[in-house]
Amino acid sequence: MNPNHPIHRADFGRRLRVVPLIAALLLGLSAAVGTPAMAQSRPAPTSFADLSEKLLPAVVNISTSQAVPQRQQGARPELPQFPPGSPFEEFFRDFFDRQQQDQPQQPRKSTSLGSGFIIDAKNGYVVTNNHVIQDADEITVILQDDTNIKAELIGKDPKTDVALLKINTNHPLVAVPFGDSDAMRVGDWVLAIGNPFGLGGSVTAGIISARQRDINAGPYDDFLQTDASINRGNSGGPMFNLNGEVIGINTAIFSPSGGSVGIGFAIPSNLAKQVVAQLREYGKTRRGWLGVRIQGVTPEIAESLGLQGHKGALVASVTPNGPAAKAGIQAGDVVTKFDGKEINEMRRLPRVVAETPIDKAVPIEVWRKGKSQQLQVKVGELEAAEESGLLAANPDEQRRQPQQAPAQKPTETLGLKLTNITPELRQQFEIKPELKGVVVTEVAGNSTASEKGIRAGDVIIEVGQEEVRKPEDVTSKIQKAKEQGKKSILLLVDRHGDLRFVAIPLSQG
Repeated sequence: MNPNHPIHRADFGRRLRVVPLIAALLLGLSAAVGTPAMAQSRPAPTSFADLSEKLLPAVVNISTSQAVPQRQQGARPELPQFPPGSPFEEFFRDFFDRQQQDQPQQPRKSTSLGSGFIIDAKNGYVVTNNHVIQDADEITVILQDDTNIKAELIGKDPKTDVALLKINTNHPLVAVPFGDSDAMRVGDWVLAIGNPFGLGGSVTAGIISARQRDINAGPYDDFLQTDASINRGNSGGPMFNLNGEVIGINTAIFSPSGGSVGIGFAIPSNLAKQVVAQLREYGKTRRGWLGVRIQGVTPEIAESLGLQGHKGALVASVTPNGPAAKAGIQAGDVVTKFDGKEINEMRRLPRVVAETPIDKAVPIEVWRKGKSQQLQVKVGELEAAEESGLLAANPDEQRRQPQQAPAQKPTETLGLKLTNITPELRQQFEIKPELKGVVVTEVAGNSTASEKGIRAGDVIIEVGQEEVRKPEDVTSKIQKAKEQGKKSILLLVDRHGDLRFVAIPLSQG
């Protein structure tokens, strides 16, 4: 791991692969959350001592071990570099050979430390982060009095970075309840308790700095941000309100140095407790599934659709035979309400759907061609869809670009050169046989279309939510939109089977 990288996991002692900044924020750490709404009239506490004394016995340290593959028998470490014929070369070779003979290979293990908390004292259930126990061969829970207990992994959920453990012991345990994370406000006091740098139970205090943070760690990002000091080893530890309720699970930090700089993130309790309940009952998650691929609604897209305000989730494609397809949802629809809940932004829809009971029939409101429509959908199961292969990964967008298309008589508009799809172009740009539309053969480098990510080989299927079959269809619909005074035009574009909507401003066309 690059020590200068600003994102660090908070589990301690294991070297971890650095992933892109946004996803890598899953590097565990702690965040703190504030107090319920009534806290607005509560003065700042003079001390957290009484609350800390009550909560510390429920917070545990998590120690994991993992077997490290042994070096192959007979393999020696790489020798230092010496000039050819140097006597030192023979000396070091003899030294390493003797070391191998005198010290037979022993199994080695790597260890990692994190935090967790007890939610059920009677049955011994412990909550922590998935990345704290990931790939572990053995998991040990260490209580406040240093009692070590082997733990059983009940279930884990990489999508939210939550894991549930179970310990069997006659030792008296103390549990803490989940609180209502939705009641927390920016500025509320919180306590973060964990195992920073393997030092054992440590308490830090701070406030909620922000809510609903999306750090691109997973599809259900809704993190609480705190300035409470969080460091490596705090991963999986609880974040408490002043009532002693867990309102977050410390999971990530942003730091150039690996230490706390006052930017930590926690999984909200209202998201975590549903996951924990499913892990406890089924040993895995069972989430609701709609069967759509969505994208955000930009102001330009909203204007082109006649939608007031850029809210909702734009449906880019619909899974065949999925719940949405059976309900009549179409590509180009904007989901504005699901089961009575407002969808103000794209990333809210996956969480709302995931929290909906499987097989429940719910109302869904969509914006379609200038007006609102009411539909009903029967929610499916995400995990069942994944196991059946209905959720195949999107095509690789990093494919090598094909050569320029054969000479045509292209139509030029919006900085694009467009032609009909020919057998040669289908082969050259890997266009599916059944796909109909207009192919882009060239994009002007200084055009808005280029800025919006359109490139050669893309196929325009719809313009203004109407199908196009030849370049003249595109130009006529653009001209019509200009005459109607529209500021942008919405294109539905296919790239190797990956559909998305792109709004192109007309003022620069």
